[in-house]
Amino acid sequence: MPSLYQSITIIIGSLLIALGIDFFLIPIKVLDGGFIGLALIANYIYEARVGIVFTLLSLPVFIYTWYNARGMFIHSLIGMILLSYFIDLFEVYSPFSSFVHSQPFASSVIGGTCIGIGFGVLLRNDASTGGMDLLAKLMARRLRLNVGILILIMDAFVVILGGMLFSIDTFFLSIATITAEGLATSLYTSKFFSD
Repeated sequence: MPSLYQSITIIIGSLLIALGIDFFLIPIKVLDGGFIGLALIANYIYEARVGIVFTLLSLPVFIYTWYNARGMFIHSLIGMILLSYFIDLFEVYSPFSSFVHSQPFASSVIGGTCIGIGFGVLLRNDASTGGMDLLAKLMARRLRLNVGILILIMDAFVVILGGMLFSIDTFFLSIATITAEGLATSLYTSKFFSD
């Protein structure tokens, strides 16, 4: 079971990610990458609940983690449950609606930064929210690459896929989001911030 400190960081990280998605991305139909991006695509096309779709997509990664990295399993499972809950809880709120609609580029960068810091908080404490960030953490150990860079690469594939389904504006705003997110995660998880 996670310690009190780990539990608090899992809550904070999951909350930051959910707020970045709900307050800055969903109102202007911008995509994130990874399984969250796929869940957002399902939301924009079919009005599916982002948290539920994200949970379903994450299940195979959790099965893999159970057999190959059990130490990360419980913290990541808690992160996934909290993130899914927070995303669906705050989806109906849009406190920055006028700013988001008038400044879509700034909103995409702010949302991506918020999400990236949230992922960084989780990853620095051996937790994640499942999905591609957990997969990236497992791969980063084997490939000896920064986890933020791996997440950025994986996110790019999802955004390109989503870019084919939506407008060119959505595509470029999504690129801004995942770039800000990858940089924020990379900086937050770098050795510079670890001491």
